Amino acid sequence: MLVWLTMIGVWIIDRLFKVLVQSNFIPGDTLIVIPKIFHLTFVLNPGAAFGLLAGRTWIFVVTALAVVSGVIYGQFRIPRSERLTRLAIGMIGGGALGNLYDRLVIGRVVDYLDFQIWPFVFNFADSMIVIGVGLFMLRLYLEEKAERKSITEE
Repeated sequence: MLVWLTMIGVWIIDRLFKVLVQSNFIPGDTLIVIPKIFHLTFVLNPGAAFGLLAGRTWIFVVTALAVVSGVIYGQFRIPRSERLTRLAIGMIGGGALGNLYDRLVIGRVVDYLDFQIWPFVFNFADSMIVIGVGLFMLRLYLEEKAERKSITEE
């Protein structure tokens, strides 16, 4: 249940933010929140990070469908006791759904989070994917560390 709730929650929050941005900005508009640190900038991204592979929407649609399929598969294979892993894959799946929705409905992804120290504008869905992958990697690291510790104690 944690995977489904996380995935749906991430998708809903992502949609809300994107609807707010689309309703109050036109592409290219910037609102300075913290000067030289954080702005809200409305960008319609036709590609991946840095606009890579612009116009190749099918690649991102196929990738997102594969990720969501993997998350659904994982939902049934990962034990309920592995809450961190289940939370992580829910975040990844929700983020993938958020950007997939944009690509299918408007053909580009709505980006708006503009940290001036970072070279590109991104969105909540992107953040959830990155944080989810980070949590998943943390889980793998902790599991490996525990295995190494149990081997040395034997």
